[in-house]
Amino acid sequence: MIAAIADTHTTIWYLFSDPRLGSGASAFIDEAASKGEHVGVSAITIVEIVYLMEKGRIPSSALADLRRAILDEAAVLRCVALDERIAMKMMEVPREAVPDLPDGVAARRSYPEPGPSNSGIGAPNDLVAGRLPVVHVL
Repeated sequence: MIAAIADTHTTIWYLFSDPRLGSGASAFIDEAASKGEHVGVSAITIVEIVYLMEKGRIPSSALADLRRAILDEAAVLRCVALDERIAMKMMEVPREAVPDLPDGVAARRSYPEPGPSNSGIGAPNDLVAGRLPVVHVL
């Protein structure tokens, strides 16, 4: 089950055990892992990681490292899609509430219907309806 969605900095700092990741965010992710739950990584975060790698702001291995973590069945991170429904939801949240594009997309993320390939993922629209948290670096 997806317990929350991680913003881009949270994802990067968790992936690289960076001390800038706040203790609350780190504890939340570790607790989710210990319960066998997952933390979602929005597809927009993957796009932002490519951008940050190209600018030399994060290690050039970041994308490959994230990909390995997402594909590892035992790992806590899972990729979640960005689709038209999420894009349209962006109009419903005030810009001042979530000023940065990637975090705004993550904050509006919803889930596909549970099925054979994704059973256990949060119910449809949980995050959009405010039932799943976004994990920030604090």
